[in-house]
Amino acid sequence: MTTQPPPAHHTPKDEAEGRAIQDRLRGLVVLDEPGPAPGTGLVTGVDVAYDDEKDVVVAAAVVLDAETLETVDEATAVGAITFPYVPGLLAFREIPTALEALETLTVDPGVVICDGYGLAHPRRFGLASHLGVLTGLPVIGVGKNPFTFSYEAPGPRRGDFSPLMDGDEVVGRALRTQENTNPIFVSVGHRIDLDNACAHTLRLARRFRQPESTRRADALCRQTLREATA
Repeated sequence: MTTQPPPAHHTPKDEAEGRAIQDRLRGLVVLDEPGPAPGTGLVTGVDVAYDDEKDVVVAAAVVLDAETLETVDEATAVGAITFPYVPGLLAFREIPTALEALETLTVDPGVVICDGYGLAHPRRFGLASHLGVLTGLPVIGVGKNPFTFSYEAPGPRRGDFSPLMDGDEVVGRALRTQENTNPIFVSVGHRIDLDNACAHTLRLARRFRQPESTRRADALCRQTLREATA
């Protein structure tokens, strides 16, 4: 069987085209792979930050050893904002620089952890799914809030979880990564299942609420944005 190359990124001209692109690419999301085992290989955190007044968007990618959490590589990209702020279409603002940062890395990213959502999206195609389809990599979405979805509070212990719901449909999980902290929200992006996505996230969140991969990407992203807009 011939493996098709991932599709190229295309910036839509308006909201309608953006939704149409999401609907087309959603059919390419792979949901029947378990993904790599937690604690093996490399994991890469990806985060994006903006300065709308100066029309600057910055992405950072930080690669960690999945077992030791030591930083293996990192890269940043700086660009101009090419798509307006539209809820549900934020990936189009973030994808170009996120792709550039990933392509600049000197190692294979392994599993990618996005500060965002995958299937937990109104059209089931958030940043994690979009980035996964365009790169072919296994990608997990980890958000800090439930977006527009509902959930019951998970138990108080680290590792407790509850389903993240859109009506009767499960779109992810509310996962407690530390006691006495709010949960985070994990959703499948591409080429990984929900159990494994949560296992990766929990293993990466050893000391803090957020996984260490995206914590470091966030810090590097903010630093790069300050330097780019100084």
